[in-house]
Amino acid sequence: MADRESQFVARLAPGVSALDAAQWDALARADDPFLSHVFLAALENSASVGADSGWSPLPILIDDEAGNLVGAAPAYLKTHSQGEYVFDHGWADGYEQAGGQYYPKLQIAVPFTPVPGRRLLGTRPQHLLAAAEAVVVQNGLSSAHATFIADEELREFEQRGWLIRGGIQYHWHNRDYASFDDFLAALTSRRRKVVRKERKAARDGLEFLVLRGSEIRPAHWDAMWDFYQDTGSRKWGHPYLTRPFFDLLGEKMGDRVLLMLALRDGRAVAGALNLVGADTLYGRYWGTSEEQPFLHFELCYYQAVEWAIAHGLRCVQAGAQGEHKLARGYEPVLTHSAHFIADPGFRQAVGQFLDGERAMIAQEMALLRKELPYRSDTAS
Repeated sequence: MADRESQFVARLAPGVSALDAAQWDALARADDPFLSHVFLAALENSASVGADSGWSPLPILIDDEAGNLVGAAPAYLKTHSQGEYVFDHGWADGYEQAGGQYYPKLQIAVPFTPVPGRRLLGTRPQHLLAAAEAVVVQNGLSSAHATFIADEELREFEQRGWLIRGGIQYHWHNRDYASFDDFLAALTSRRRKVVRKERKAARDGLEFLVLRGSEIRPAHWDAMWDFYQDTGSRKWGHPYLTRPFFDLLGEKMGDRVLLMLALRDGRAVAGALNLVGADTLYGRYWGTSEEQPFLHFELCYYQAVEWAIAHGLRCVQAGAQGEHKLARGYEPVLTHSAHFIADPGFRQAVGQFLDGERAMIAQEMALLRKELPYRSDTAS
């Protein structure tokens, strides 16, 4: 493939697991566990992607003149829009009603992971984007999509004319709190009372375990798998991840895995699975086998905040969407995706849609900021 601005060679690989781990990780850096070779390879080796999943691994790679890997993008050929958390089903329906074929499409992303991060790894971001565009055009695909891209990468996509889409998540930020009570002191009096009431109700009759790395035993993974299956079946119709993925996660990622369990009479009744980054705790999956008021908030939000404070982390990201997080101290943040649409008419229609959506998101962000539960003298 050749970009108009300069000549370069790009290649596609059948998966990340086939690539040299050290070379990939040198580009991905160590701060984001989801971009690590071991995480992406675990998705492949557990058949969570590939096979009949609708996610066919197709990482885009750039080599320099000496054959060294200098650029990479985690990419997948998609035959549906599941597991992305940036919803383009309406685009697909509109394009196909007009006689086009939306699938397959090219997706630059970490599967099933709505975590903002770098998508253009290494030193050749423009070459990676040119290669993605060439894959679309040369293979007659409708589009390429890069989801949950890091803010610092926005200009790279904008430079090539990709359409930018916004979204909203809720993240908790650590403002040098010494303890959970210190964090509560930053909230309004009414919200402090509500949080304490919720935590008391959630913990009634339960014991809580916080496990990391080798502390997580097979029985704990069995319980978490059951919780994940139940939640996945209700939310998505079927769970995205396979059972072997959880074993590989525990085996390969060690201390980057944090499991929080709620026990009643020694039996696990709920769990929340987190991954630990350089300065961020990432809440990923949760489930329960019984109903207890506010248990979801306790395991997924309050305990995550408590653990982050105790370990000096700067942020907690508790997954996609969830306006209910706002009242619990999680603040609205903008997320971004970028979209290359091959058909000019379709691109124009999508662009017009995004113009209207962008205005609505800006209004929503302004309203959400006014609803933050922090005291006026502590709000940033």
